[in-house]
Amino acid sequence: MDRSKQNKYSSNEKKDNGDGGSVLNGHFDGMVKRAAGGPQAPAAECASHRSTSAVMESWKEERTRSLEDNEMSLPSLAAAYTTILRGLGENPQRQGLLKTPWRAATAMQFFTKGYQEKIIDVLNDAIFDEDHDEMVIVKDIDMFSMCEHHLVPIFGRVHIGYLPNKRVLGLSKLARIVEIYSRRLQVQERLTKQIAVAITEALQPTGVGVVIEATHMCMVMRGVQKMNSKTVTSTMLGNFREDPKTRDEFLRLIKS
Repeated sequence: MDRSKQNKYSSNEKKDNGDGGSVLNGHFDGMVKRAAGGPQAPAAECASHRSTSAVMESWKEERTRSLEDNEMSLPSLAAAYTTILRGLGENPQRQGLLKTPWRAATAMQFFTKGYQEKIIDVLNDAIFDEDHDEMVIVKDIDMFSMCEHHLVPIFGRVHIGYLPNKRVLGLSKLARIVEIYSRRLQVQERLTKQIAVAITEALQPTGVGVVIEATHMCMVMRGVQKMNSKTVTSTMLGNFREDPKTRDEFLRLIKS
């Protein structure tokens, strides 16, 4: 991967945007509100608004890994797994482990394939003009991810709802958005927000709600070892955040 691009992505991971929101992995976190008919904004504020607009479009360009990168990095990943096996006290040359480093490297690339996909590619030709303003919900979307702290699985279900603003999204694309962001090294809180912000940027709906219920193997297999624990996170934007009735309707429907 081009080093200049790599620096660009790392520098965008979390920074202030000057409008009360922040940028999260290249995504705008928060809604910019301007008073209609108010006085002309100072030059610095206009520059900040232009910067925010650019950030709102940055999701269209996000891709930090390509298929060519996978081919080039596979030998080094396999070598790293060989080192891990030796560090664990194993013999990488015994029959059962001869191909394990390559298998593990290939599997890890698949587990994190979201890095090589762009939301704009998934949503292209799947946004439709439609005079519909009632809630749209897709629930119980299976989700698999990797904890970025321990590199062990996170798995669970994602529930998504939005209030259209004259445009709707092909239903399967909501699941594809989940797949792109979950197939990365993640924390559940960030994953929840990234899904909600991507839908907001793509559709400009009047509101979006995302709820994730997940099991973290870092809590099950190690540490506190609580077999039945689940983590629930939510992100509410627009009407889902501002209107309690809308939020309650969404939460009630995803539990039904």
